[in-house]
Amino acid sequence: MRAENAADRRDFRKRARCCANRAPPGHGCHSRGTPVNQLNIVTRKIFYGWYIVGVGFICYLGSSFALSSTLSIFLKPLTAEFGISRGVFSFIRSGEVMFSSVIAALVGPLIDRYGARWLIVTGALVGGTGFILLSQVQEFWQFMVGRWLPVTVGDTLMSYMVVNVMISRWFIRKRGRAISVANTGNGLAKASMPLLAVWLFALVGWRNTWMVFGLLTLAMVVLPAFLVVRRSPEDMGLQPDGALAPHQPSPGKPSEQPVFQAPAADVTWTRGEAVRTGTFWLLVVTYGTVTFGIIGLNLHIYPYITDIGYSPGIAATVMAVMSLTQMAGNLIWGVVGEHIDVRKAAAAQFLLQVCGLGLALAPWGLASVYLGFVIYGFGLGGILVIRELLWANYFGRVSLGRVRNLGIMITRIGTTVGPPFFGFFHDYTGSYSLSFSVFVGALLVSALLVLAIQPPHKPGSGVGNEAL
Repeated sequence: MRAENAADRRDFRKRARCCANRAPPGHGCHSRGTPVNQLNIVTRKIFYGWYIVGVGFICYLGSSFALSSTLSIFLKPLTAEFGISRGVFSFIRSGEVMFSSVIAALVGPLIDRYGARWLIVTGALVGGTGFILLSQVQEFWQFMVGRWLPVTVGDTLMSYMVVNVMISRWFIRKRGRAISVANTGNGLAKASMPLLAVWLFALVGWRNTWMVFGLLTLAMVVLPAFLVVRRSPEDMGLQPDGALAPHQPSPGKPSEQPVFQAPAADVTWTRGEAVRTGTFWLLVVTYGTVTFGIIGLNLHIYPYITDIGYSPGIAATVMAVMSLTQMAGNLIWGVVGEHIDVRKAAAAQFLLQVCGLGLALAPWGLASVYLGFVIYGFGLGGILVIRELLWANYFGRVSLGRVRNLGIMITRIGTTVGPPFFGFFHDYTGSYSLSFSVFVGALLVSALLVLAIQPPHKPGSGVGNEAL
């Protein structure tokens, strides 16, 4: 029985590859009179793309050790140990953002050409080793360089930039929910990371905490990425979302089904063509403005809560609750983005963040802080999903790596000032109120900008992407 099942699977893959290449009848596209689309339902009950999503989920767990919100737990202890200000400490994140933006531009074409498999494996190996090295530093500059180089390189190769492009190649119709499911790994990690970091810090100290982070990264990511990740559904005789391409009819014979055609969103863009569109620059400015505040806030949210009089345990639970809401937002916004204008969904997210930050800043006690960051987290949860939908829907999946990562590089050049902006304003004023208020204004501007985005027109081709 096992041998028969193996033979059936080999026969299926042969027919699937034949049909994907639009082979004529007689080349094995049908067997025993069973149509290919029925074979797909019977033989592959779970579309392989969902295994890709599973690896993306794991990658988000592994990359969470490099997040600003994780580093936030270490801000006060490290500034005290190394004798530096919060503004100086914040340059860690500025350097990480700058290095990752350069790496993103280099990695983009590699994703399009070779896929994400070896990028993720390499990223996990380099990033995990970087965390282990952080446990051995003796000076602040050593810690900063360790975060800038091995940790940032590793994180860039295995985090959202690579993961979302990888998933977008496997899904079109269900792209929103696929990206959102993978992003729940990010939300789950953010919810548990503050509590885990505070517990490890108290148990083994900050140095050994980084050691544990490195070992967990290596254990979680390397093997699943190597065994599971494949470049695209076409490499396995499949099509996005799990549909197989029907065969072409023989000459003079009508087709039983329409021949599969790539959707309009799959037109090929060069970087030069993309940067000559207003769509590209509106996306860059909109999310550059938002990311400026997100990166700064994530690094300083933990010290903000302790500064206003609450214990480290309370601060960790506030961050955990916010992250759980963010995780729920990932799933909800992914579905919402498939059913309404994505631009309106993005604007709604920004406005929710505005409301949340307003409550968190209000002097109404702990309940207001909790509720404010819950609302903020729900809005934040959708940003990663909706942002990727906008890029993928407008510029397609074929060229998404090179176009998307060029956008990341340009966006992050401006966002490097976010963390030190929050840090130095705190050093100068003794409070985070001013920097938080500036972030609120940036969110309001972004809500207006995102509504102005229009589908791009490819120069000289007459082709535009109308899908939203």
